[in-house]
Amino acid sequence: MQWLDLTLPTIAENLALDEALLLAAEHGQGDAVLRVWELPHYAVVVGSGGCVAADVNREACLANGVPIARRSSGGGTVLLGPGCLCFSLVLSYQFAPGLTEIPASNRYILGRILNALASVVAGSIQGTSDLAIANKKFSGNAQQRKRTHFLHHGTLLCHFDLAMVPRYLHLPQQQPEYRHNRSHTDFLTNLSLRVADVKQRLVTEWQPQGEYQPLPWRAIEDLMAEKYSRAEWNHKR
Repeated sequence: MQWLDLTLPTIAENLALDEALLLAAEHGQGDAVLRVWELPHYAVVVGSGGCVAADVNREACLANGVPIARRSSGGGTVLLGPGCLCFSLVLSYQFAPGLTEIPASNRYILGRILNALASVVAGSIQGTSDLAIANKKFSGNAQQRKRTHFLHHGTLLCHFDLAMVPRYLHLPQQQPEYRHNRSHTDFLTNLSLRVADVKQRLVTEWQPQGEYQPLPWRAIEDLMAEKYSRAEWNHKR
């Protein structure tokens, strides 16, 4: 596994990079990789099958210049920004036992994230792919799957301004049972760790060997042109 600590300028470019890393591995041109990134500005990201009209306050986003993007993985709609550490894992199904099945792969990856945080966080896996402290969510996760590899998207809230979430996101129509229809601010919580501390804990847990090189710039450009910069993709629902 290799390591990539890189945030590109726009949300579209960051999402394109994640999918480009998956495609590189699928085509035998890249190794397993753990990437971390943190947007310096706010952006709304909808899951591949999500509905912008149902999930997003588009008027508020437009008024405040908050972009709305769609990722390649499933899952719900999220607000990213300062204090929300994103991690992206590209793994072969042969990396560990059970990764061919989504529930088992979620348990494996989330179990390792909890292990990385275990000395400071008494967390647990909740719903299908959340991490929580005392039933308050600090991490959401989703996957995109190909023939031999898969991409796992995750977020880790560190010092995120939780009051920003209801400004841009409606309550989700589909909720995990443990949410009990709580508001965003009542349901979410931050880790008591700095982003830099969480990064170091992820490195200790996953033990990546060296920096990811070369970056798949051509694939990023192609994916941007094909979908991530296009309203037909980002607002298709």
